[in-house]
Amino acid sequence: MEKQLFTITVFSENTVGILSLIAVVYTRRNINIESIGASRTSIPGVMKTTVTCYAHRAIMEKIVAQIEKEIYVIKAFLYTDEDIIWQEVALYKVATASLLNEEFLEKIIRRHNARILDITEDYTVIEKSGHGDETEALFEELKEYGLRQFVRSGPVCVTKDPVEHVTDYLAHRDACHAKKENK
Repeated sequence: MEKQLFTITVFSENTVGILSLIAVVYTRRNINIESIGASRTSIPGVMKTTVTCYAHRAIMEKIVAQIEKEIYVIKAFLYTDEDIIWQEVALYKVATASLLNEEFLEKIIRRHNARILDITEDYTVIEKSGHGDETEALFEELKEYGLRQFVRSGPVCVTKDPVEHVTDYLAHRDACHAKKENK
């Protein structure tokens, strides 16, 4: 069976060192992380870490179980691309002279639905959001025009499900705690 790309979302308390704890789980299993990113969620005090990697499903299920054992982790979920809607953001820095002197560069930017974020005398910063193949395609075209810098975020994602599973999980957990306290 061939490895496939998986996305794990980890909901945790906003605690120092949580990224390190998550990364160690991958390191122990000798799995390379393709991308990792963290941000706050709509739930106060709860962070969402998104990690992508190529592996077999059985290994990824073990990784999710291991991550959930960490004390500050609330819940972790395993997804494939079919389960989520995701985007990346890429930034490209090109020489402004190239942009002004090359008539095709503006057409490239428009064709890729990118936008210019900053223009100085020396450089222009271009932004593109999309999937990895889209941001990579613009990268390949801009290389010909003196690309000075390139950086791409990891994916940010939401599930295709109509509900937020961590919210349901927290409500269930709170109801169980309340039930125990009332006994």
